[in-house]
Amino acid sequence: MPTPALHASTVLDSILYRDAFGTPQMRGVFADSSFIGRCIEVEIALAKAEARCGVIPPEAAEVIARESRLEGINFELMRQETELVGYPILPLVHQLVNMTGDAGRYVHWGATTQDIMDTATVLQLRSALEIVDADLIELRSILSGLARKYRDTPMAGRTHLQQALPITFGYKAAVWLAMFDRHQQRLAQLRERVLVVEFGGAAGTLASLGDRGFDVQAALAEELQLGVPNTTWHVARDGFAECVNLLALITGSLGKVATDIMIMASTEFAEVYEPFVSGRGASSTMPQKRNPISSELMLAAAKAVRQHAGLMIDATIHDFERATGPWHAEWIAIPESFVLTAGALHQAKFCLSGLVVDEIRMRSNLGITKGLIVAEAVMMGLAPVMGRQQAHDVVYEACRKVNDEGGTLEDALASIPVVLRHINRTALKRLTDPVNYLGLAPQMVDRAVSSSVDLTSALKRKDA
Repeated sequence: MPTPALHASTVLDSILYRDAFGTPQMRGVFADSSFIGRCIEVEIALAKAEARCGVIPPEAAEVIARESRLEGINFELMRQETELVGYPILPLVHQLVNMTGDAGRYVHWGATTQDIMDTATVLQLRSALEIVDADLIELRSILSGLARKYRDTPMAGRTHLQQALPITFGYKAAVWLAMFDRHQQRLAQLRERVLVVEFGGAAGTLASLGDRGFDVQAALAEELQLGVPNTTWHVARDGFAECVNLLALITGSLGKVATDIMIMASTEFAEVYEPFVSGRGASSTMPQKRNPISSELMLAAAKAVRQHAGLMIDATIHDFERATGPWHAEWIAIPESFVLTAGALHQAKFCLSGLVVDEIRMRSNLGITKGLIVAEAVMMGLAPVMGRQQAHDVVYEACRKVNDEGGTLEDALASIPVVLRHINRTALKRLTDPVNYLGLAPQMVDRAVSSSVDLTSALKRKDA
């Protein structure tokens, strides 16, 4: 008989694909058992908070805290009741009441379903963001290492898929690094907006707790180590939407990195390769193939999370003081977005930590235009001695000659008398060597790496 895992119907839970598109750690954060465990944690914290505020007897809170256990939950019974009710909290409360005896009358006191579910989700987000945060730190370290190592490694910079001007591979890695530095900053900034308790009662006014509502809300937040919102946010979903849209930015940047790597790994470019693992990226019919599997998975995740980001924006449109459906869309988008993001970050760390960089091929590709890639450098070199416009026209003529007749830009320029009247062959050779026209690419690497180190130090000081 097939195991339960073989009945999975999505890549996130599939025994075949789940560790390609996600990670066990992140799946664990959003597993059913984890969510119900968080709901129990909130119910216990609520009882403790209400006891502290004199709303329920302290002895009842002690029993609720002691007897409410995830191990005692009958998930099959909960599944059946959830199908009827539409939400798992009432079925959960039924079981907690049974677990806690007489104290059960105080379980869920003054709360509503969404209070418990939203706050439980916030607790999940706190754990999930910690995982993403750690992955970003590790990824930034890898990218910083690449930027430093290849600071001065020349390669062709490309615009519109055409060779444009020389850059260095370290510069490219530094651009990647800067993106994830910004994402790390965004993650730190959103925590105080997102990691807040949700507790407002039926319509968000805390009416059922009379004048003790704010006290209980603050005590609940303290029990869970969450912030206290200025207003109830059960129909103001910008915090959760911001969270998933950050994931869309992170995976979007991973998709950009993946696209660069996939194109650079193509046979015609052959400048980088994903780490070699025997059999990885193999074709069933073409033994020579070495497909960029990690990059492909990163790109797929970026596309999927982008869709969920849009869904979360749509889900911010709630009607009145209790929504009629947008909330449910979050149940789909939030877990899937985090699992996909974790999977993409895992693939990125694997791919970039062992990236094979062919510096010789990069240098070779830099020369395939026969010097045309530095036409701008030559024009700017000649402009001081013959004027910019004449320099432009002379270099344009030389470029046309290379395109029509072959040869190199150096030779074409040397055949134009006016050029040699102003500049000797040695200087011309220097101008037409792409390595001599890297601009400030190496210095930008230094600045990006230094900024990234400063960010790490600043975030450590903030957490201390």
